[in-house]
Amino acid sequence: RQQEASMKRVALEEQVSTRYADVQLMDVVTDYHLRPPVGDPEEARMVELRGLIDRMGEINLTAIEESEESQKRFDFLTAQRADLESAIHQLEAAIEKINRASRKRFRETFDAIDAKFREVYPRMFGGGRAHLSLTDEGGDLLETGVDIVANPPGKKVMQNIELLSGGEKALTAVSLLFAIFLVKPSPFCVLDEVDAPLDEANVGRFNEMVRAMTDRSQFIIISHNRRTMEIADRLCGITMEEPGVSKLVSVNLRSGAGGKVARASVLTESSPAATA
Repeated sequence: RQQEASMKRVALEEQVSTRYADVQLMDVVTDYHLRPPVGDPEEARMVELRGLIDRMGEINLTAIEESEESQKRFDFLTAQRADLESAIHQLEAAIEKINRASRKRFRETFDAIDAKFREVYPRMFGGGRAHLSLTDEGGDLLETGVDIVANPPGKKVMQNIELLSGGEKALTAVSLLFAIFLVKPSPFCVLDEVDAPLDEANVGRFNEMVRAMTDRSQFIIISHNRRTMEIADRLCGITMEEPGVSKLVSVNLRSGAGGKVARASVLTESSPAATA
């Protein structure tokens, strides 16, 4: 029996030596009594920390430099963001300032043109009344539209310009144009056959208004109406006596000595695209 126990001991020693070849058995046995007992919380915490360290992998020796570079990049982007936010605030303040000035100018100009329109309209129609109105009175002045409301002589109610006849629309539009010119005159004004839909009475009032405004602006009127031509200081006519050749005839209607026409000139030019 003693021999059998000895053989088992030798076998166990060989197994331990094979499994733990890199461990000195005597060293383990010598400090065994110094180890904390199984289930000790400190030992468990130590094992946990060692596991965390192992999972972290190898130490990155360039981590400090990378951290510094990342911090520099972060500081740069933070400064850029601050600059952009400051620029946005400045732009918003500038836009708000411009919008306030635009609303003020729009209201002042709208009121001035509306006042002149109320004066010009009865002169052009020989009566009646008209005014301008905002499509959205309580809304933003920069987004609202403008309606023309008119009441020609003989009409009972104020109407939107879309409900007027062709001649009434034309004369109302011309009245608004003249009102704008009275508020802010322009060096010259070009009118292209605006008198075409007007009857004789309205043409007369139109001519009177044009003549009254010639002290502010120079009018260039394209017209086929003889009464409108009568108020002009100079007439320019274009004819085509032969195909492909247009002739411009200019006549100065200002009276010379003895009431005669002061000057007339004829300019002939080749213009294949010209029309009579």
